[in-house]
Amino acid sequence: MTDPQVALFMLGLFIVFVFLGFPIAFTLMAMGIGFGYYAYFDERRMWRAYDRLDAETASWWDSTSLWIDGLFNNRIFDLFVNQTYTVMSNEVLTAVPLFLFMGYIVERANIVTRLFDTLNIASRNVPGSMGVAALITCALFATATGIVGAVVTLMGLLALPAMLKARYSHSFASGIICAGGTLGILIPPSIMLIVYAAASNVSIVRLYAGALLPGLTLTGLYLVYVVGRSILQPSVAPRPTAEDIPDVPGGKLAMMMLTSFLPLAFLILAVLGSILFGLATPTEAASIGALGGILLAVLYRAMTWQRLRESVYLTVRTTAMVCWLFVGSYTFSSVFSYLGGEHVISEFVQSLNLTPIMFLILAQLIIFLLGWPLEWSEIIIIFVPIFLPLLLIFEIDPLFFGVLVALNLQTSFLTPPMAMSAYYLKGIAPPQVKLTEIFAGCLPFLVCVILSMVLMYVFPQIVYYLPELFYG
Repeated sequence: MTDPQVALFMLGLFIVFVFLGFPIAFTLMAMGIGFGYYAYFDERRMWRAYDRLDAETASWWDSTSLWIDGLFNNRIFDLFVNQTYTVMSNEVLTAVPLFLFMGYIVERANIVTRLFDTLNIASRNVPGSMGVAALITCALFATATGIVGAVVTLMGLLALPAMLKARYSHSFASGIICAGGTLGILIPPSIMLIVYAAASNVSIVRLYAGALLPGLTLTGLYLVYVVGRSILQPSVAPRPTAEDIPDVPGGKLAMMMLTSFLPLAFLILAVLGSILFGLATPTEAASIGALGGILLAVLYRAMTWQRLRESVYLTVRTTAMVCWLFVGSYTFSSVFSYLGGEHVISEFVQSLNLTPIMFLILAQLIIFLLGWPLEWSEIIIIFVPIFLPLLLIFEIDPLFFGVLVALNLQTSFLTPPMAMSAYYLKGIAPPQVKLTEIFAGCLPFLVCVILSMVLMYVFPQIVYYLPELFYG
């Protein structure tokens, strides 16, 4: 086999291991080191050393030491160590554990429960009020944590029983929670965007600015659908009764909004605003967010040693996963490129004579399919770097591509039969809520995502307006 064929075999073998359920980070590292050993092995150097060895005076130990040195003196080990150091010293990735810690603290301090209850009462006169409250809560909480499984699970435990008690359609209520839970992938300060920035060398500040309007656009389309369907088909979201949502006087409602909604919203806006206006780096803003999350938990008297301990543990576990994925991906992609794999893919794509729009559609289709078996972190760290060299050929801005990928990944979490959001929700939903009903509820929101992608294609200024406004 030629080196490029070995590279393609390496990629195909990795995909097989992924479908078999092997741990992705360690599979990447093992395959990178294994195939890298083959790629960088220099047999001639070892035999030249043997030729210089005096066969008459050399001892058995001299020969054995020379063989061991030739066996293990391979550049792949230096590459692996250097890639590990590069990842651990990456300043962009420093923001990941801080944002994660902020999200886990908010999740465990019952702040989300207060937020949903307040929004539920405030929007009681809006058609589909519980759905609107759940969607806005999902958007804010997803923004704070960026972990789809955590948002869907918590909101499924919090909002789904309330909506079912209020006689909401099973599919309608399930779709709201599944769709709202994925918004944290797109809306800044998204962990996914930080990881993409580190993988692509795109400015995280410009990326946050570029993703803000598409995120708000998608959230707006979700809200329009929820309210519109509640008006056209009232049976899926009946008006709440006094038993479902109590009528609260205006003064008390204002106080509730002041104590529950505004602190979290102010924290998120302060973190995001300090990044966009250049007042703080993402890492510094993330530090403010982590400290703010602790202060909110203390303010609500929800901070306990157990909750702090759980938040630290989950932060360390998730951060370690991201970092080792980067180490494995960098090693794997370096060997893949050295063997000529990237060149083969580049030549193949160019031979298709695609226009930039056709290439974008093809790339997004591949990422959409990859979203079925893989989490967003594996897609961004492993497969997106394969597309990045092609962006220069087709004259596509990596910033636009990154926002489009973040929007695309919404679809992978919502598309049956591998819609991970649906499985997260089914795991904690009451038995009467069927998986087919959850799938059916996700489909209309999938249409909203596709519509958002079309709007980005047609009106790219949705992405570029804020970066150009803030940074020129």
